[in-house]
Amino acid sequence: MSHRSDVLPVADLVHDPDEANTNEFDPLVPRPIDRATELPLTGVLDEAVGDIAKIFAAPADPAEWPAWREALAAWRADARRRIDYSGAAYDDVTSRWTQHCASVALVWLWDERLFDAEAQRFDVQRFVGATAGFGGFDGVVLWHAYPVIGIDDRNQFDYYRDVPGLRELVAEFQRRGMRVFIDYNPWDTGTRRADHDDAAELALIVDELGVDGVFLDTMKEGDRALVRALRESSPPRALEGESRVPNVRIEDHQLSWAQWFDDSEAPGVMRAHWFERRHMMHSTRRWNRDHSSELQSAFMNGTGMLVWDTVFGVWVGWNARDQSTLRRMLRVQRALGDVFVGGDWVPLDGASGHALDHGVYASRWSTDEVDVYTLVNRSGVDYTGPALSAEHVSGVLWDATAGRIVGPEGVVVPARGVTAIVREKARGLTTAPDVTEPHSELLRGLLAEAAADAPSADSSFPAREAVRRIPAAAPVAAAPADSVVIDAATHELVVRFRRRETGLYGEAPYVEEWKPLPPRLHDDRSLEVTVETGRVAVARREVTRAEFDRFVADTGYAPAGDNRFLLAAQAGGDAVTCVDLDDARAYAAWAGARLPTEFEWQLAASDGAFERAEPWVWNWTESEHSDGVTRFVQLKGGADYEAQGSDWYVDGGRREPDFSLKYLLTGLGISRSPNIGFRLAWDLEDES
Repeated sequence: MSHRSDVLPVADLVHDPDEANTNEFDPLVPRPIDRATELPLTGVLDEAVGDIAKIFAAPADPAEWPAWREALAAWRADARRRIDYSGAAYDDVTSRWTQHCASVALVWLWDERLFDAEAQRFDVQRFVGATAGFGGFDGVVLWHAYPVIGIDDRNQFDYYRDVPGLRELVAEFQRRGMRVFIDYNPWDTGTRRADHDDAAELALIVDELGVDGVFLDTMKEGDRALVRALRESSPPRALEGESRVPNVRIEDHQLSWAQWFDDSEAPGVMRAHWFERRHMMHSTRRWNRDHSSELQSAFMNGTGMLVWDTVFGVWVGWNARDQSTLRRMLRVQRALGDVFVGGDWVPLDGASGHALDHGVYASRWSTDEVDVYTLVNRSGVDYTGPALSAEHVSGVLWDATAGRIVGPEGVVVPARGVTAIVREKARGLTTAPDVTEPHSELLRGLLAEAAADAPSADSSFPAREAVRRIPAAAPVAAAPADSVVIDAATHELVVRFRRRETGLYGEAPYVEEWKPLPPRLHDDRSLEVTVETGRVAVARREVTRAEFDRFVADTGYAPAGDNRFLLAAQAGGDAVTCVDLDDARAYAAWAGARLPTEFEWQLAASDGAFERAEPWVWNWTESEHSDGVTRFVQLKGGADYEAQGSDWYVDGGRREPDFSLKYLLTGLGISRSPNIGFRLAWDLEDES
């Protein structure tokens, strides 16, 4: 069976084993679909397997490596022949940047390192400084809608278009040399429909924002209309599929996530990159606290990394060791990028027997000017000694990750780390004793940077605490009318929530797990909490639109940014909506009150006097948290609105009082929704 690259493999679109139920698997063990594929050293690999494999496993026995390399070359030639592969898209000069886009950060648009919530403005310089430990990024993905989309009928395009100054933010990243991607969510079918179909709408918005590419969420490949719309835009926009893009789509998807790839002990080769060397891949396992396997696999393949240290509001930080490994990689990949893209790549070639005995592997990349050896140390202890076998040690060798000449003692390959050795062919193959620096100015600069950055061995988790912000409020002598009084006491409560990928507070739900998917990914959870409260009164009903209008009229209140402020047309008696948390707090302070915490709201709602205005809307609570990267709040009560058609939408519908929704806070008015209102609470003076 053969395919041309302009025909979509229908079967792959109908049934995708990557998206199968994972409840029956041990989540700490890679699924069969994640594991490296064995490539027969003789015979033919079934194309249904090989053409979508994540990574080809390397044989454990070095004696089999030459035959394995021959099998790899034969597989590639056959796979290209079967689909009449041309690779023409990679020749387009306007898209060649994709081949060197080695490090990409997936960033929540409202990440506090990027968005200054107090000043209500984006600050790219602050982001660059806060993330400098990663060695700088070649690109950023500005993730925007999930996990808040579905709170109302705004669609994924609205969540970009409604952000003031977003085009200017994109331009600022680009001025600093970073490519900018937006994301596309194909599952967004239950919110309001845009004026055009998704393909046409996406083509419009990439032009409006001036971005360079699109990350395809939950999709390995775009359909024909989507591909055509983005590739025919001017300039053509790059598409990056999520995990193992099939061979027939490599022609028009120039990048892909290498997501949850389980490599062999002797590093294997990534199928898509081996098929097309110019196809950039970004390794990632989002819930890992140890990224050494992904980093090593990427370095041995000449591919890149997706840095994702905050997954939809959950801090999963990178340790210092892995950050330093990434910096070592990137310096080499950026300085010698043309070697990795266009040089002769020989996987698992050049390592000394002594190195192999200690779990150190090497691959060779060669041009007429240089040989580059990438080395990885699979063991948990530093390796010091000869790295290359005798036939590879002639000439002057430079340790491009330590910034020095390689002497008789060899090199150090850090535990779970990487090292690169470079030989300049211009100097010939004879070692000159008086050589003190490389012939190439580029290599001299690389060595100087490397020498100034010692590797770190610190693999401890850089924990962050999500701290609750509690604004002060003066107590009142007596409970206001139409309020529910909660006595000072210790309360045992059960809180229910849907886990999704956000968890409930600051916890990471799937640490070190392989790909969690529905139904487990979105399962219902409960948490028992012990809560101490003082004497508190909680309003029986929400603040109405008429009451809020009176506050605005009496005080002249105007928010710092009026985007979406009081946007919804409402009757005076309806619960006021299209106000954000700061708007609600301003009203509460004017009224001599505050907002109830989520626990106070839950306790008060169990009283028969507690009321809900029609239509039901979620209620803001005084439960803002921040870990310095993500701000979130708990919403209570549910709403009559419920987006249909996908489990990825935020929770909707009427909810029992014990249900909580972790809602990530945005900025510039984007949190203002026609389905979120608020009520008041008062601290009461002691009765004594």
